[in-house]
Amino acid sequence: MTDWLITNAELVNEGRRFHADVRVRDGRIERIDGSLGARPGERVLDARGRWLLPGMIDDQVHFREPGLTHKADIEHESRACAAGGITSFMEMPNTKPPATDRAALEAKYARAAEVSRVNYAFYLGATNDNLAEIRALDPRTAPGIKVFMGASTGNMLVDDPATLDAIFRDAPVPIITHCEDTPMILANEDAARARWGEDVPPEQHPLIRSREACLKSTQLAILLARRHGTRLHVLHISTADECALFEPGPLAGKRITAETCVHFLHFCDADYARLGHRIKCNPAIKTAADRAAITRALAEGRIDVLATDHAPHLAEEKAQPYPRAPSGLPLVQYALQCALERVFDGQLTLERVVEAVTHAPATLFDVHERGFLREGFHADLVLVDPDKPHTVTAGEVLSKCGWSPFEGTTFRSSIAATFVNGQRVWHEGQLDDSVRGARLEFAR
Repeated sequence: MTDWLITNAELVNEGRRFHADVRVRDGRIERIDGSLGARPGERVLDARGRWLLPGMIDDQVHFREPGLTHKADIEHESRACAAGGITSFMEMPNTKPPATDRAALEAKYARAAEVSRVNYAFYLGATNDNLAEIRALDPRTAPGIKVFMGASTGNMLVDDPATLDAIFRDAPVPIITHCEDTPMILANEDAARARWGEDVPPEQHPLIRSREACLKSTQLAILLARRHGTRLHVLHISTADECALFEPGPLAGKRITAETCVHFLHFCDADYARLGHRIKCNPAIKTAADRAAITRALAEGRIDVLATDHAPHLAEEKAQPYPRAPSGLPLVQYALQCALERVFDGQLTLERVVEAVTHAPATLFDVHERGFLREGFHADLVLVDPDKPHTVTAGEVLSKCGWSPFEGTTFRSSIAATFVNGQRVWHEGQLDDSVRGARLEFAR
């Protein structure tokens, strides 16, 4: 384990910005101080005034392993995380087979220990018939229970009212939900195909997976959570209507929280004409007014967490007609830079972005000794250069799918370095493939 001294950094942490040096020893932050002299054998990185942030914790990714590894896998997607300043991820259960029992969950952890370049955790998935597995879950082994209250793959759509009620009543960890009303979506799909057949225009997607479908399902999740006092986290808010359902203010004390994703801050329905199914995702990217409302809600604390919902597919899969073009975007490599564009535009403060991408997910999921720049915590760090623009090219994409919806976009910042458990895994465009992440621990 290499020891580091990072000098001349502008630290951004817990609502403060200040200049300091950071000493990393044995994988942890040993000291944060105004001026620290180098010790023998210690490597020194001069930050040159750039921003030093706690590494992003992405609590919503789909890495497709096992079962769908032709389009993504833990190794490739974790490499993309490292390049993007994401030092920990929490991965969804809708793989093949799905992670709906403890054996499948532990198999994912074993695979990640072999290949993941960053830290990792995996959700247990809910189904209509695995309530016993949910009740028996050790709260220290998973960040939460994922409930698809909208369309999903395989057996993961939970649409039985009695089962939903029991899950919300008995879950031993936070429940996280995908909220869309399936009957409404199916009716909209039937109407669209009656008009266009297989050639449904991409811009119809936010009308098919409508705001009404999102709102109805989100309202149901909140109703169940209030009935049972459940710790509920609603994922990927995509509408202004849903934003109004959540309370503004700090995360502390909230039992019901919300999250949005970077693509809802960046794209709107006008982009379907240019990008087509490349930005087809569930829930759908909606209007510019929704985008503005989501950004305001994030600033106000109505939305607590900013994540990705990284969900890769091959370019040729996305090029199919609407009914066969799968939903999902590859996002982790550029998520933090995308979020920081809102800082440069004056829509969010830098401190608020750090809270939403790192502090809040660490707090919400009880992540042990990560997510903050604190002495004694694991040294998961990202060094951002706010003065070095970066234009995205297809050739640099590290996700296995090999493309990005941001190709041609120039971000006003760059990821200069990423540290995972004190190991420098990314530096000035180069990845250290010898680094391995660690299993996230939950202080419950």
